[in-house]
Amino acid sequence: MPMTPAFTSIDDVIAQLRARSYVCDRRIATAIYLADRMEKPILVEGPAGVGKTELAKTLADALGTELIRLQCYEGLDEAKALYEWEYPKQLLYTQILRDKIGEVTAGAKTLAEAVDKLAAQEDAFFSERFLLARPLLRAIRSATRSVLLIDEVDRADAEFEAFLLEVLSDFQVSVPELGTLRAAVKPMVVLTSNNAREMSDALKRRCLHLFIGYPDAARELEIVRARIPDAKQELAEAVVRVVQRVRDLDLKKRPSVSETLDWTRALTILNAQELDATLVESTLNLILKYEGDIERAREKLPELTATK
Repeated sequence: MPMTPAFTSIDDVIAQLRARSYVCDRRIATAIYLADRMEKPILVEGPAGVGKTELAKTLADALGTELIRLQCYEGLDEAKALYEWEYPKQLLYTQILRDKIGEVTAGAKTLAEAVDKLAAQEDAFFSERFLLARPLLRAIRSATRSVLLIDEVDRADAEFEAFLLEVLSDFQVSVPELGTLRAAVKPMVVLTSNNAREMSDALKRRCLHLFIGYPDAARELEIVRARIPDAKQELAEAVVRVVQRVRDLDLKKRPSVSETLDWTRALTILNAQELDATLVESTLNLILKYEGDIERAREKLPELTATK
């Protein structure tokens, strides 16, 4: 049975996210609206710090539902993502069974009968009470719609990406001891990638694709004003102007939106009224993380801080 859509229109997406201080353009809002209506996962790619993870968090807030996050990393396997058995509890149960073994095997006339009676207890060791659900299984078993964030999926191995295909195709997982578990309510799935490696065509086919890059000056200023309303308008404009120019330099790592926000917060704490060359030079480490990039920016300070 189809779910009730979370958003009534593309404009509704923009409004609901904006009400939660997430500024998105119509292209981003359209992708979210379609992912909701088509009940498809959305793969969000782009450089680090442009708001990919924050998008999933804001969606969960807008939907009034739980955000279930799976942080990917090299070596992540099914057990960490799907489920594990609580072996300490199983061991405790084994000790209880040992103490009760006489009662369990009571009435057995032969060794074979006694073994059969013990074997009948095996299902209890792999029942729901010993199942430790990890993020993927939690999202599938949720009684209400959740937002499943599979964060930095490009950091996981290709083998794990292949495992995800079953989950994203059918929203079901197989637990050998319990059978196939299917989602009663499909979660809204957001996968993020920083492009550390290329995602497979099979994964991309199962998702709507969205690329979030660095915003233009107008949208970045809007983001700063939404996230840091206490920042003075003139200061916010100066910060965005300098950051936009810094991104045009030949850098190892260009400053992200999150670093723009950190810089604005820091300058607000310093009660900065304007952004002159001296202040920029002394705080460049807030937006640039490599010494070579900082030196390159210092060489261009007059151009970076020019008011026009």
